[in-house]
Amino acid sequence: MSAPVHHAPRISATRSISLLGATGSIGKSTLEVIALHPQYSVFALTANSNVALMLEQCLRFAPRFAVMVDESAAEELTRALVRHGSATCVLAGPQGLIEVASHPEVDTVMAAIVGAAGLPSALAAVQHSKKVLLANKEALVMAGDLFMDALAQSQAVLLPIDSEHNAVFQCLPQHSRATADGLPALGVRRILLTASGGPFREWPLEHLHAVTPEQACKHPNWSMGRKISVDSASMMNKGLEVIEACFLFGVGPELVDVLIHPQSIVHSMVEYTDGSVLAQMGSPDMRIPIAHCLAWPQRIASGAAFLDLTRQGALQFHAPDLERFPCLRLGIEAARAGGTAPTILNAANEVAVEAFLRGESGFTAIPAIIEQTLAQMTCGKAESVDMIRQVDEQARTLARRLIQRR
Repeated sequence: MSAPVHHAPRISATRSISLLGATGSIGKSTLEVIALHPQYSVFALTANSNVALMLEQCLRFAPRFAVMVDESAAEELTRALVRHGSATCVLAGPQGLIEVASHPEVDTVMAAIVGAAGLPSALAAVQHSKKVLLANKEALVMAGDLFMDALAQSQAVLLPIDSEHNAVFQCLPQHSRATADGLPALGVRRILLTASGGPFREWPLEHLHAVTPEQACKHPNWSMGRKISVDSASMMNKGLEVIEACFLFGVGPELVDVLIHPQSIVHSMVEYTDGSVLAQMGSPDMRIPIAHCLAWPQRIASGAAFLDLTRQGALQFHAPDLERFPCLRLGIEAARAGGTAPTILNAANEVAVEAFLRGESGFTAIPAIIEQTLAQMTCGKAESVDMIRQVDEQARTLARRLIQRR
């Protein structure tokens, strides 16, 4: 169906890392892990506009390059670094992201830019045969076929950072995609993605229309950025993860199920045809999958707390309520439709979530805007990056128009 999630591991003397999205939650956690291990050096750090935190990170890790997508922020960072006597060179704009993702001296790229903005740099890293630690699920949601084709044509190593996909990766046979017949030929019956259910899993349905951004961003288990926190509250994140899993592991959506697991201890599972179920467990701390992927196929310390099952109490699992979580239903439907449907889904969701966080639209309007956008656009085959960009922009324009009409 698509290319393997990884090739045989490449042995490299360098462990030079470009960290795309350094000031976000994944970026900060990655730097915490790197700080524990002197064998990793930071080649580049990138951010959108957070000059204060980027300055702090540059002074601590001394990267060769810092990239600020916002040009005025790049100018401000340049002045601040000069004042501190730093030798870090500042690049500006989206092209800077591609440059540090594809630089010949870079061995590993952490792709942790949130949203569609992370696609070009993540794709560039794959095309230049880097070890790519993929935390940007939108790269696969928007352009999964093209992304996996690029992987097949390069010597890149692609490793999933999302805790759920990282868990599945750990539970599958090593080099599990080496056979053209895919996972069923290896005895895999289905992939089980777990979901906490977010902060509203037990709220009365009639109260969801009054949810505030502050409430939606208070995840019960994980510390995440605002956009991802809202996606978790709506369970769109799990819809996107179903799509991502299909591409990463070369399966159809019929082989991917979702289970609500409020404790976030079992991060996902793989069920085999003999009745065995392999689960990956750990504390709900993103440093664990980050450390796993940084060192793969070896293991290193992450700095996260070790799991003490004697203190966890009962672990619960139940099926998701698609009436409560229509965004999950929409994600599954887009996975089945394929083509540009996931691109439209992702674009409409980003616009709807942004409007919700600005107080311009309600929480329950998020799935409504997405569904209306999908209904009013024609889904076709995703034939090129340019086509995907056009569909993405058309979907955003339509979603904004629908929000204005509400």
